[in-house]
Amino acid sequence: MNQNNQVITYLALTVTVIFWGLSFVATKVALESLPTFTLIFIRFGLAACLFLALMMRFGFPLFTLREHGKLLLTAMFEPGLYFIFETIGLQHTTAPKAALIIATIPLAVTVLASLLLGERTSMLSFLGIGISLAGISILVVGDPQFRWGWGGSLVGDILIFGAVISAAFYIICARDLGRNHTALEITGLQIIYGAFFYAPAFLWELPGINWSAISGRSLTAVVYLTVFATVAAFMCYNYALTRISASRASLFINCIPVVTALGAWVLLGEKLTRIQIGGGTLVLLSICLTSLPVFRPAPRKLKESVAEV
Repeated sequence: MNQNNQVITYLALTVTVIFWGLSFVATKVALESLPTFTLIFIRFGLAACLFLALMMRFGFPLFTLREHGKLLLTAMFEPGLYFIFETIGLQHTTAPKAALIIATIPLAVTVLASLLLGERTSMLSFLGIGISLAGISILVVGDPQFRWGWGGSLVGDILIFGAVISAAFYIICARDLGRNHTALEITGLQIIYGAFFYAPAFLWELPGINWSAISGRSLTAVVYLTVFATVAAFMCYNYALTRISASRASLFINCIPVVTALGAWVLLGEKLTRIQIGGGTLVLLSICLTSLPVFRPAPRKLKESVAEV
């Protein structure tokens, strides 16, 4: 990958992290007057309509039947199962524990990428993951509202871990598809399939929705979630997955809590302590470590079995 492509790839990952990090703040605002699954369906449904309009204008992408199966699998993992596990899990466990569990996504991706994609992982990558996990832990523990204890149920923790596995499989599937298709093609069908996935839950909530009670503040948040956190962010991340390894791309996910903490501080007035700033700095350091070209392992021949994933 030449230097220009490298810059574009890391810029795409940075944009993704910012948009996804602020999406937690936007979601908190949107949920003030919208039910959970209604919000998710509207978010992905509107994004799906946008992609359908683009496809009608420029032509529908050509995928084989097997590739459509992989796309369905990708959409099932994320946005599908990921948001269901995360949303329901947070209702049964504490946010600090959930954040620590979510922070293991890069580790899960590293293991799966090695097994399914044949990607080599250096000791520096594992060091970066360790530093990143330490930074996330400090960021969470540094919250003035944090309390040690086993509050929350084991069921909630297991559901959050389900979100981790879902995100890891999404990254692996998208990385595989990115070898033959553009980020726009992958993202478009991923979002469309995802919208269909959430339709039954939306129909279940539909009778109890009070549409007149939805605030302009919540609608603004929905627009942000649709345009930036869904369309733009997924396109940028899927683009990055066509350029660099899944394990390296996944490590950027650990910057999301940093962006969320800063966004909540600026937009919602939530406190950000010096300890949390230190934790965020560690996360950013881990990204820099694993992104240095001199430490990257040489590429290894892709396993023939990946075609069957």
